[in-house]
Amino acid sequence: MTQQPTPSSIDLSGSWQLTSVDGEIRTSIALPGDVHTALHRAKLIPDPYFGRNEEKVQWVAEREWAVERSFTLQEAEGDWYLDIDYLDTVASVHVNGFLALEADNSFRRYRPDVSSMLKAGDNVIRIVFASNVAVGAERQKQQPFYIPYSTGNSPIPDGNMLRKPQCHFGWDWNIAIAPLGLYGTIALRKLETARIEHVVTRQTHNNDGSVDLTVTANLFSKHAGIAQVYFDLDGERVRLDVGVKGETDVNHLFHIDEPRLWWPSGSGEQALYALSVELSDEVVTRQIGLRTIELITTPDASGSRFAFKVNGREIFCRGANWIPADALYSLSSPEKTEDLLQSAKAANMNMIRVWGGGFYEQDHFYDLCDRLGLMVWQDFMFACNLYPSTEDFLDNVTIEVDYQVRRLSSHPSIALWCGDNELVGALTWFEESRKDRDRYLVSYDRLNRTIEQAVKKALPGALWWPSSPASGYLDFGDAWHADGSGDMHYWSVWHENKSFDNYRSVRPRFCSEFGFQSYTSLPVIRTYAEEKDMNVASPVMELHQKNAGGNERIAGTMFRYFRFPKDFPNFVYLSQIQQGLAIKTAVEYWRSLKPHCMGTIYWQLNDTWPVASWSSLDYGGRWKAMHYLVKRFFQPVAIAAIPSDDGKTIRFSLVNDTLADVSVDLSISILTTKGERKHLKDVQAVCSPDAAVTAATIDISDIPEGTLLAWNFTASNGMGGEGHYVNGTYKALELEPSGLGVTHEYVEASGAVDINVTARGLALFVMIESETDGKYSDNAFDLAADESRRITFTPAAPLASGGLPEFRFYDLHSCQSAN
Repeated sequence: MTQQPTPSSIDLSGSWQLTSVDGEIRTSIALPGDVHTALHRAKLIPDPYFGRNEEKVQWVAEREWAVERSFTLQEAEGDWYLDIDYLDTVASVHVNGFLALEADNSFRRYRPDVSSMLKAGDNVIRIVFASNVAVGAERQKQQPFYIPYSTGNSPIPDGNMLRKPQCHFGWDWNIAIAPLGLYGTIALRKLETARIEHVVTRQTHNNDGSVDLTVTANLFSKHAGIAQVYFDLDGERVRLDVGVKGETDVNHLFHIDEPRLWWPSGSGEQALYALSVELSDEVVTRQIGLRTIELITTPDASGSRFAFKVNGREIFCRGANWIPADALYSLSSPEKTEDLLQSAKAANMNMIRVWGGGFYEQDHFYDLCDRLGLMVWQDFMFACNLYPSTEDFLDNVTIEVDYQVRRLSSHPSIALWCGDNELVGALTWFEESRKDRDRYLVSYDRLNRTIEQAVKKALPGALWWPSSPASGYLDFGDAWHADGSGDMHYWSVWHENKSFDNYRSVRPRFCSEFGFQSYTSLPVIRTYAEEKDMNVASPVMELHQKNAGGNERIAGTMFRYFRFPKDFPNFVYLSQIQQGLAIKTAVEYWRSLKPHCMGTIYWQLNDTWPVASWSSLDYGGRWKAMHYLVKRFFQPVAIAAIPSDDGKTIRFSLVNDTLADVSVDLSISILTTKGERKHLKDVQAVCSPDAAVTAATIDISDIPEGTLLAWNFTASNGMGGEGHYVNGTYKALELEPSGLGVTHEYVEASGAVDINVTARGLALFVMIESETDGKYSDNAFDLAADESRRITFTPAAPLASGGLPEFRFYDLHSCQSAN
């Protein structure tokens, strides 16, 4: 029998044995994966997301765990190394009983040499995970002075001591279970002549329109040798023979005479080139987009601007904040991530902010953003805490930043590298830093400067922003309520319980966080709560609300604007409607200020588990009511009704984010509570590219008491929309029954369901819902008397033959009426 040679790469992912180090528990675990999910699948712990089980699984994070598997080598000669990333977090890796690696940063890649530890035949690899909770507490004791963390966000203490996702220790939207595991690559590789450490590209856009693309392959070799390196760009292939020893940079320049440019979604095509760098036994591929990007921060009369310019054109940024796709890695997938990002694009977004308390996402996330045209505001992973500035911590951060910047820098979607989330503001949150701001500010500056220097060394010319929010470079003031310069986080409406119109009291240059909570949808609530728990004050519902006072704020806002809903399902529905109205109020006003304001990135796109939160997408990807509203108010050509400061007039703001002039036909009417439309006026308006104008003005006196102002428009580029405005509160309206009627049919060819909704009276915020997961072509829409709307429901999975889902229908009158 012929013996097969040992391959040069052995994938070690798959089934491993999981044990508690004390020997009490033994089961299997799939790597990549996390310990909690493995224990749940083995029925050793209950589902952490259900009921109050979060409280029952705290012990998992307090123990030490080990994973182990064997592998076979026909021969062990040569140079071998382990390839590991996303190792969470404090872990030791052993090969055949020898210590190969001590890791303590889940954001780094590790490649330890294990040549001397291997043998022909069976080998054993074992990873021992220390308790992140215990290590965090021990490292806090070792600090020269106490480093505060946000106890309101993190009920598990001292997470700021560790380089792992900060939201793993809890957040005001996340479960607090401090998961651990390995979420990326785990492989054994043989080092032949050399290996590829990094592939980094640099673009030079020339005056004649051509582009020079310089590709740098960073190679590592253990011994001196000659490496054959192939560079390929869309079929243009070149071979270089280079001498290597240690680390070697190999450069090649591709000249592109007639480049196809990459544009953000809505501004042009997402042209991509296929780049590969290849050795005899390894190939690294990248998708390259050719584009220029600038951050405009020039001074003006209000302070200084904050605007992104892509390919010489300023882009108004419409988007949302991204948090990890799941609290437990094993429950996420590339397919689920793609669904969430597709929903962002479908709602007319062109930017995602990867928030600093989660992960630097995996490669497939950024590949998707490249293809979808979603610019990425990339935070470094520091959020809402203070952090150590000891030499060992900063050295660890330097390596982390160097690796992540080089890994991600070639993605055309990456727009900005931001030092952290809210660390300057956090200096005012803790008694220790308020009493001794100088000490903690210097400590912060050391960390921030370390990150900045590592970024600029890894990627000269990178767009760098020190913190979010920040008023400018080397400005350590509290930027939370400063709207003249830089980016702003505006939380007064939610955290200070101010009215929605307070959003119109500020004029941000770029608002990178603002939000309002709602409950997750009823079908999602049913995945974690029993019928007895369907009450906002039940212990289960309160455990699935992580923001202190959040339930009271949702209910209090309802008292301010609406008549109170009649039951729990309608409470959930109305919470989503008011969430959408809050964010709509902010976005429409701030877009109308263009070009003073050049970006609105709301908090937040997605959820990590089923919870009441600020997200517009439910855990699992369903669209909340707000996401349907987002699709409308983020449309590149949009019209909004905005009251004047003195409350005497309503102006219709016409915004045009496209490259061409648009003309708009606007029809304005009065809606009675019976659903009758009374025509008020027709307007034609024109808006130049990348501008906002006032299309029309209406006197408040023209709106009879107890009626609504309504409008619809069509634009010359085919876009259109509709809306209504209430002068006062919805609770003051004497709404009458809407008389909704519904027919629906299964469309066999597409597998979708067509739903026809009609109204006999006024139906505001008509919402269709089903236990069957899927998306609707429209939702949370209005109907006047004798109007109808045809909606297509596309199920997430094929329907059983002949089986139609059961749909529920909500509207504002039926929500608030017991009749």
